[in-house]
Amino acid sequence: MALSREETVPIWEKYALNMGEAQKYFNIGKDKLRQIVNENHDVDFVLQYGNRFLIKREKFIKYLDVKTTI
Repeated sequence: MALSREETVPIWEKYALNMGEAQKYFNIGKDKLRQIVNENHDVDFVLQYGNRFLIKREKFIKYLDVKTTI
């Protein structure tokens, strides 16, 4: 069943977040989030879609759980 424009998936249920969604969800600034992605573009929480990067929400949560500073 396809979702119409009016029916969107809540951010907390999405598998991957675009940079804007990830900034809001994780409360991390744009520059810091881009720095994290650029330094870790080959890890499993980053998904490249063309020239865009998506953040795999649950895997990024696990990444942040083991970090003491970002």
